[in-house]
Amino acid sequence: MDVKGRIHSIETLGLVDGPGLRFVVFLQGCHLRCLYCHNPDSWGENQGRIIGAKELALKIQEYEPYIKNGGVTLSGGEPLLQSEFCAEVLRLCKQLGFHTACDTAGSVSLKTATKVLEHTDLVLLDIKDLDKDDCKKLCGISPKMPIDILRYCEKIEKDVWIRHVLLPGYTLKQSKLERLADFLKKFSCVKKVELLPFHKMGEFKWKTLKIRYLLSNVLEPSREEIKTAIEIFRSRGLKVD
Repeated sequence: MDVKGRIHSIETLGLVDGPGLRFVVFLQGCHLRCLYCHNPDSWGENQGRIIGAKELALKIQEYEPYIKNGGVTLSGGEPLLQSEFCAEVLRLCKQLGFHTACDTAGSVSLKTATKVLEHTDLVLLDIKDLDKDDCKKLCGISPKMPIDILRYCEKIEKDVWIRHVLLPGYTLKQSKLERLADFLKKFSCVKKVELLPFHKMGEFKWKTLKIRYLLSNVLEPSREEIKTAIEIFRSRGLKVD
């Protein structure tokens, strides 16, 4: 029986969700409520398009000439909420010879995540904030589950790229960045850190959905602030993009 899942959208030739040119599937559903989310329309778990894992894999295969040196990335929403579907899609993609990646905030139990990680070559792991209370204010959960996943990746030697949003007044503080960099430098599985400057490109979606957007008055990081953040991580021996 073909495992079914709900997807939000597809990007056939993605350049920013893993190495090389990639087929990116954005899954529907997320129980986080990140203040800076640029896809609040992906939150609802009963929305989106229903598709079978085999059907999706066949569609991905059509793009083999373009993504053979890149691969396939499952993103969201939160893909790990649909762990059975994601595991099957990635398993089929591995059979087809594609490099696989999963872009996740790690907001599920480790037990749920492991079945997907088994078929994932690279984990793009979003670390929101190491401080429990600040993390809850920022996205609604503590950092425990994503950190558990990171530690598991270290144990099984699974490559990880860390993604971290630089949000002025929240995460873009020297003390916070130094703490995160000091924490991450201990993990040999962390191959790269992607520091993502906060932007407001998704603000219009909040207004369309009539959801209160709390960051309207927050300025995007300056070039100097971004440069300083990058230097903090590089000074700890971490590769940064």
